[in-house]
Amino acid sequence: MIQRRVSQAYPRRADVIESARLGSEGTPMPFEAGAKPHQRIPITAYVALGANLGDAKNAVLMAMNSLGSLPYTQETARSSLYRTAPIDSSGPEYINAVAEISTCLTAPDLLRELQMLELAAGRERPYRNAPRTLDLDLLVYGEACIQSPLLTLPHPRMNEREFVLVPLAEIAPTRVGAQLLAAVAGQGIERID
Repeated sequence: MIQRRVSQAYPRRADVIESARLGSEGTPMPFEAGAKPHQRIPITAYVALGANLGDAKNAVLMAMNSLGSLPYTQETARSSLYRTAPIDSSGPEYINAVAEISTCLTAPDLLRELQMLELAAGRERPYRNAPRTLDLDLLVYGEACIQSPLLTLPHPRMNEREFVLVPLAEIAPTRVGAQLLAAVAGQGIERID
């Protein structure tokens, strides 16, 4: 297994306006309520990346690089890139990967940052599971279990998708058991880098 580690220092984007990034919306926090991001204990989270429109490989690589530029966040590991057939979707083959990050953002704030990266990459949502220029899914946020209209964690379908489990197992093998991998084997995945 290839594991890439990236080391960068906190904080990120000094120009961030704190008030625009705060607001936990009832999410259980592993830190004191109301604490500013720089006062929080970093949480390890995993993000699935995928794209199948335009230059999908470049979009995923650029998004991986952008994760470490999010406020109070650093990228700590990234998987290889994988080519996969669309699952519950249409269009060309996908390029997929998973990244591990360490963040002081709350889960809802992190989700908003990921959605902003998607928008910056030209993501449109004309219908459910439409082909996309970039898709970023928050898979796991520490040990949080969240069910809200905004966010469900762990990601409800991550254990059904080989394109998530194989790259996740590459960088976090203790998070993915052999039974989970066996259950999704054969969905069609090829490592490309």
